[in-house]
Amino acid sequence: MPKIKAPVRTPHIDMTPMVDLFALLLTFFMLTTSFRPQEATVIDTPNSISEKVSPDKNVIIILVGKDNKVFLNFDNGLDTSVLIRKEVLKKMAEQYQLTFTEKELKTFSTWASFGMPADKLKAWLNTEDSKDRDKFQSGIPVDSTDNQLNLWVRFIRLQNPNAEVAIKGDADADFKAVKHVMDILQDNQVNKFNLTTNLQKEEAKLEE
Repeated sequence: MPKIKAPVRTPHIDMTPMVDLFALLLTFFMLTTSFRPQEATVIDTPNSISEKVSPDKNVIIILVGKDNKVFLNFDNGLDTSVLIRKEVLKKMAEQYQLTFTEKELKTFSTWASFGMPADKLKAWLNTEDSKDRDKFQSGIPVDSTDNQLNLWVRFIRLQNPNAEVAIKGDADADFKAVKHVMDILQDNQVNKFNLTTNLQKEEAKLEE
C-alpha cells in the first residue's frame, strides 16, 4: 500500500510588524536629528594625510576665507548649564556699549559661525531671512585699530579655557592672513592649535 505524503507548505513570514517598526524608527530619527548649521562662508580647505578628527564640542573654530575675511564659531562647551556663547556676547556688549535683549542672547547661543563687526550683531540677530543675514557677513575686524577677533578669543578663553582651537583656512587664502590669526592666538596665550584640512588617502605602492 503506497505511503501518504503530507502536503509541503511554503513558510510564510508576516512582514507587517517589521514595516511598522521601520516607520517608527524613521519618524524618530527625523524628529530628533539636528542638522549642522551652515557656515558663514564656504571654505575649501587644503588636503593632507592627517586622520585626526576635529571635535564637535568644546572647540573654537576660526575660519579664513579665500578673500582673507575672518569668521568665528564656538560652542557652549561641555557644561550644558552655562551658555558660553551667551556670556561671551555679554562681554562684547560691555566692551562696545551695546545692548542685547534676552531673546537676542538666546538666539546667538544657538546659531553657528559669524563674521561681522560687533555693532552689526544686533541687526544680524533680528533678520529672519537667511539670505539677508548673509549680507552682514563682512568679516570680523582684525586690524590694529580695532582688533575684535582678539577680544572674541580673549573672552571665549576666559569663559572656556579648556576649549581646543582650530584654524580652518581656505586653500586660496593669503598665508599672511592665516599668520595674523596665529599671532592673535599667541597674544592670548594659545600656543597649541589645529589646522583643519581635508583627508587625502595615499595608497601604498609596491616597488618593482
